[in-house]
Amino acid sequence: MAAVTRLARDATLIAWRNLLNLRRTPGSVVAALIQPVMFVLLLSYVFGGSLGGDAYRTYLMGGIFAQAVTFNAAFTALGLANDLDRGIVDRFRSLPMPPMAVILGRTLSDLTMSALTVAVTSLCGLFIGWRIAGTLPEAVLAYLLILLFAFAMSWVGATIGLTARSVEVAQSAGLIWLFPVTFLSSAFVPTATLPAALQPVADWNPVSATATALRTLFANPAPPAAPARDTWPVVHALPYALLCTLAITVVFMGVAVRRFRAMGRG
Repeated sequence: MAAVTRLARDATLIAWRNLLNLRRTPGSVVAALIQPVMFVLLLSYVFGGSLGGDAYRTYLMGGIFAQAVTFNAAFTALGLANDLDRGIVDRFRSLPMPPMAVILGRTLSDLTMSALTVAVTSLCGLFIGWRIAGTLPEAVLAYLLILLFAFAMSWVGATIGLTARSVEVAQSAGLIWLFPVTFLSSAFVPTATLPAALQPVADWNPVSATATALRTLFANPAPPAAPARDTWPVVHALPYALLCTLAITVVFMGVAVRRFRAMGRG
């Protein structure tokens, strides 16, 4: 119990340090907040008219939430790579703290940034006409799911940041996988509109599961012209999204911690 308390204390301190450090890099904060707003406005007004109008704008928001917190994994990768490059991680390593506290502190601070991103995205959604039609408990569960998925994605970013050999590599590697993962999903269009060979891949994509679960909890149905597919991950989107979130967290947390310890031995 004492070890858990110590880990929580040290991780919280590092997370607070990371948040205070954002004052020196306000551009990263602006980028994290502007990006989902840009996607909401572009997709809802540039393509929304041909994809279902108001019905599509309502449908879109579940995907935007999932996409926004997935993209924030790139900030985790870049933040860790920066700390490694400047020797800050080596300084933390010399202190009497659990190795996992350094990475957990990074993911917790980025989870705070994701929460701010979700809040700004929600306000932008309300501006374009999106509304929560479900119950209050369902809405609370939806926002908890978003944050859990954001936490899972931050461990993917942490693994990339610890694996990259430089800040430039981390920046490229942290972004290159995001576009196929988010666009080959139901984040922006129902998977029924994709080519037949890609539909199963998109259905089982964790981003699709999260987006579909959010739409179900928010009571935001698919546009009438493109109904959702009747497949297991679509019908059982919420439990599948929770399972994916847990699996991603466990797997990438283990990989990141092992990578961090291996760097210390090297």
